[in-house]
Amino acid sequence: MVGKILKANHKVFYTLVILVTYVFTTFFLTPYTAAVKAVTYSYGSTGGPVIELQTRLKRWGYYNGTIDGVYGYRTFTAVKYFQSKNGLTADGVAGNQTLAALGFNIGNTGTTTTSTTSTTSNSNVWLLARVINGEARGEPYEGQVAVGAVILNRTRDSRFPSTIAGVIYQPGAFTATVDGQIDANVEQSSINAARDALNGWDPSGGAIYYYNPAKTTNAWIWSRPVITVIGSHKFCK
Repeated sequence: MVGKILKANHKVFYTLVILVTYVFTTFFLTPYTAAVKAVTYSYGSTGGPVIELQTRLKRWGYYNGTIDGVYGYRTFTAVKYFQSKNGLTADGVAGNQTLAALGFNIGNTGTTTTSTTSTTSNSNVWLLARVINGEARGEPYEGQVAVGAVILNRTRDSRFPSTIAGVIYQPGAFTATVDGQIDANVEQSSINAARDALNGWDPSGGAIYYYNPAKTTNAWIWSRPVITVIGSHKFCK
């Protein structure tokens, strides 16, 4: 009788050991692999993110179809057009790089949310640095930061898009996106200036416009009240 009880107890003991070992290895030793998958929208995709994608593309002049949340041929061609104009692989697929350029913030659960002006994410630093580099390369460092500040000031002005990417890619808003200088090799000073602007430094004094008097042919910009002059640029209200 005693032998049977001991034998039964041994079975219970070994069962508990196996169970504890399984739980420990599963939850403590196995590497955590929560989905950090690439978010991709392509032909046939539907839903809220596609509506937001179509809305942004339409606002910036790339899409002329109906905002219906269906990734059809018009959305596909609009994405390709946006990609080709902004130095991205023009495949018509809205992957992480394209979504980041459009101002989406890629979450670590595979979802997308819109970027805010306060974020200092790598994507915003890099995008802002590319524009500063294209618009103010060779200008005094303070002037480079001021260009970045103008972009951020626009995101807080109801007359402009509310995201960094929206402001930058608004058709015709910046020479660098038109002449391709946004794709030039980015200098470290431009990256530093982007970070300083995102961290709140505004040498422009709250400007939402700037121009180079030696280069601009826009008569309207000359009518804007000048706040400050830094290097070759006049910064205006």
